[in-house]
Amino acid sequence: MPRWIIPLLVLLALLALLPLAWVARARVAQSGLPRIHVVPDMDNQGRFERQQANDRYVDGRSMRLPVEGTVARGQLRESDSCYRGMDGEEFTAELPDGIVGMLGDDDARAALLERGEERFGLFCAPCHGPNGDGEGVVSQRAMQLQQGTWVPASSLHVEPALSRPPGHIFNTITNGIRTMPAYGSQVPVDDRWAIVVHIDELRRGQPAAADE
Repeated sequence: MPRWIIPLLVLLALLALLPLAWVARARVAQSGLPRIHVVPDMDNQGRFERQQANDRYVDGRSMRLPVEGTVARGQLRESDSCYRGMDGEEFTAELPDGIVGMLGDDDARAALLERGEERFGLFCAPCHGPNGDGEGVVSQRAMQLQQGTWVPASSLHVEPALSRPPGHIFNTITNGIRTMPAYGSQVPVDDRWAIVVHIDELRRGQPAAADE
């Protein structure tokens, strides 16, 4: 056997180990580049960022408007009053049927009231106070600072808030009112109605003044 055969076999063996070493290194190394896929299966595709221009469309925008008449998954609104708190142009005076049904079941009612109290405590009580009297910690602190920019939070136990129908309260939570910001993007629809029910319980439980 020629003397050069053995060095050649050793060299080939070492070369055969290089792919394995490269794979082992790639498994533990960190890189900002995507992995090399022999069969990519559409794992890595080109895409446009938000607000990025796109010459493929006449308006030059990559972000497309929804097709008119389409409804996003989970956004089918069978009851307009449930999602807006309004019947036509008037605030609905009644709770949605689904909420009324929950109030008729002891377990569901308890869960609804607990959820409403929890969400009210998180989003509303800082300004309106735990019992809805407008004396929340944020409101009290703002009044102490006397910076002249704070509008005191409304009490839920006096007019006009006291006589507002459920739809008005729901719409206020959704879209805000005067200096109160909107919470529609933070509080889901069901939680907003739970807060409305809790507010109604607060107003029912508030002791009446002597002249009332």
